[in-house]
Amino acid sequence: MGGGSAVPRYSQIVGELRRRIEAGELAPGDRVPSTREITRQWGVAMATATKVLTELRREGVVQAVPGVGTVVAAVTTNAAATDVTAALSTPTHTPAAPVGRAARPTRSAASARPGAASDVTPGATAGGSTGLTLARIVHAAVLVADAEGLAAVSMRRVAAELGVATMSLYRHVTDKDDLLVRMMDAAIAERPLPAQPPPGWREPLEVASRQLWGLFRSHPWLAPALSLTRPQLITSAMVYSEWVLEALNSRGLDDQSAFTAHLTLLNYIRGLAQNLETEREAEAQSGLDSEEWMDTQESAFQATLDGGRYPGLARLARSGYDLDLDGLFEFGLQRLLDGLAVLLDEGSRTGG
Repeated sequence: MGGGSAVPRYSQIVGELRRRIEAGELAPGDRVPSTREITRQWGVAMATATKVLTELRREGVVQAVPGVGTVVAAVTTNAAATDVTAALSTPTHTPAAPVGRAARPTRSAASARPGAASDVTPGATAGGSTGLTLARIVHAAVLVADAEGLAAVSMRRVAAELGVATMSLYRHVTDKDDLLVRMMDAAIAERPLPAQPPPGWREPLEVASRQLWGLFRSHPWLAPALSLTRPQLITSAMVYSEWVLEALNSRGLDDQSAFTAHLTLLNYIRGLAQNLETEREAEAQSGLDSEEWMDTQESAFQATLDGGRYPGLARLARSGYDLDLDGLFEFGLQRLLDGLAVLLDEGSRTGG
């Protein structure tokens, strides 16, 4: 090393991972090594591994995605605001990312500039901005929710994003509840079902279920916003309901049973997807992603297992368990469809 100071170990690992990303060995959306994997591969302490991921996130090279882990960021921090600003100028939605590769959106452009929360931003007119449309309002609101969660969406905030007076929004939407329904309708509509369903009943249900899971992945706020007991009038969601009903009716299942099956599938997917938003909120509050938080609990968890009361969990802790929400979704989906297969088979044998 000569007379120079040694490069910190964590900096060496950061440099190696950055090199892999720049060389394309790790593409946008790919998972980077977790803290545990870093400790194994480089033989460093957990604190050093945590510092590696923290530094890469600080640089904007990677980002944490709930249920997936830390992934290569699609854009750098400096480019993110430009991308969002450009997106606000068009009423179309950003294309949804494939399931399991969804990178969390960057924070919106308005949140990064001073005075973003003011009622009227520079360039706004007293009567509203020329060219303000319902599509632009909804699109801006979706971007805010995608980046910061539904709690960040308000009429005032959306107006600030668009550079218009808050009251000008009320020419297009009644209130925030009306805006929320339109946001959900637009988000679901961005990923339409195929014009023709595949044959049979199982494959159409798989297609619809995976489409919904992908939508919830792209928009973490969407699952908590949907209500099962007080369903909102969302026409794009009704297309999904009709798709499932037709698939099950074609096998002779009555409307009541078919709709119950539809609600069971929907609530399974929605319930699992709600973890995406709660994890995002927890990370924002704690500053730790799920893996880092688990590391802080490891000693207490291991101390509990050492008592010998939970041998099954102790075996699992020794072998390790990778909590992958995509894998969990697919496992549960197949088991639910297996149950429906039994129901449909019994119905066919009894003439139902």
